[in-house]
Order: sequence, then structure tokens, then C-alpha cells
Amino acid sequence: MSQPRLFDRAIIRLSPLDDSEDVADFLQGLVTNDVTAALPVWAALLSAQGKAMFDFLVWPGDAGSLLIDCEASAADALVKRLSLYRLRRKIEIVRDDELGVYWQVAEDARASADPRLTELGYRWIMRRCDTDEAADTAWHAHRLGLGVPEGAAELNDILWLETNAVDLNGVSFEKGCYIGQENTARMNWRQKVNRRLVVVPLSGSDEKRRKIAYPDLGFAVDHLRVADITPELAPSWMSLSGTDDA
Repeated sequence: MSQPRLFDRAIIRLSPLDDSEDVADFLQGLVTNDVTAALPVWAALLSAQGKAMFDFLVWPGDAGSLLIDCEASAADALVKRLSLYRLRRKIEIVRDDELGVYWQVAEDARASADPRLTELGYRWIMRRCDTDEAADTAWHAHRLGLGVPEGAAELNDILWLETNAVDLNGVSFEKGCYIGQENTARMNWRQKVNRRLVVVPLSGSDEKRRKIAYPDLGFAVDHLRVADITPELAPSWMSLSGTDDA
């Protein structure tokens, strides 16, 4: 029986190689969200300046491992980046090509609601099969239709709070330090989120503010000043209250 797999997603497995190792503790000190709480969560690895480098979902694995659901095109680079921070810790960080990421709009007992927004649908991880059918085109259209940006082409080099990380549950202000935390926390405390990423109709996109266009779908992702985001452009889940439109 064919299953709806996202072929442009990959799984990275982080596993302890010693009983004394805690993989969640390792990742907790690197990423924007709390990976010691209920999973899955959406999170990012930021630059020291607080700009997005990689975004992904973190899932529980077996035997103390964690699974990272990320863009397939970025998986090898993310493995390399995480390995830089491993130092001498006894943790294995590898791409697991036996597993795939599956998605559908309808609720399913084996699946979890997308932690960013329930309307995004339901995902699960399982062993890949040759009969899987590609769900990427449907997912892409569905996500953009809901106004949710993701991935390197849309998020990279954008300050994490400007990617709508607060509205989409991609940041914890209660957890401890992580890379880029200082600038991210300062922006939140000062309410200095001057720009946001917005999915807009391609016909109304500002080329100077555009991150990427999707002509086949009629959408673009623009990096707009908060003051320029009209009610027609803002999706229903986006809260612009408390942001600085200066």
C-alpha cells in the first residue's frame, strides 16, 4: 500500500553511544526550542547573530535517540554543523536514509499534528518503502496557502523572530541558552520585531522585499516591514500586536 511521503525531507538520527550521554541535553544547548518537553517541536539552529541557518522538526526516537526531520538538501550540511558542536561527546549524528517523513491533511492515529499549526496537517516517521507516493507538491501548496514559510530558501539569513517563530511555536523563552539566544531574547524583550516573513500573492509581491517566488503556485515570500503588512496579507494565525513597526 502506497503512503504519502515527503521526498524532499530527510531524517537525521542523534544517538547516545554511552549510557551516560543525554542527546536531548546536547541538542537543548544548540536550538531555539525545548527538546526536553513534549515532541515533536519545530526548532532552528541559528547563527550567533540570531539568524536562521537550519529549521527542522525534532521527534523522539528509540533508545534515547532524537530524530530531526529536515530538508533533504540541507541534511548533510546540518549533520556537519551539529558534529562541530559534538566535541568529545559520545553521540552519533548520522543521516538515516531508511526512514522517511510522511504527511497528510487528515488526522491519523499514527500521526502527530504539525507543532507549528494544526491546520498544516499530520506527519509521521516510518521506514521508507519503494511504493511510497510523493506528497511534496500537495504539501508545498497547502503550506503556502496557509501562509507558513519554511526552509533555507525562505528563512535563511532572517532573524528568527522575523520568521514568525513566536506565532508558529518555534522558540522557547523559558529554556536555557542556545546559539543566537542573546539577540533573539533581546528582540522579544524590547518588542523590536520590525519585519516579518509573509506569503503573498505573486502579483502583489514587492521584488525588492522578495525572498523567493513560486510562479507555478502564484505565491511569493516577502520580507516586509510590519507597518506594510495589511490585514489582507496577514494570515489568521499571525499576531502583529506588540511588534515595533518603526
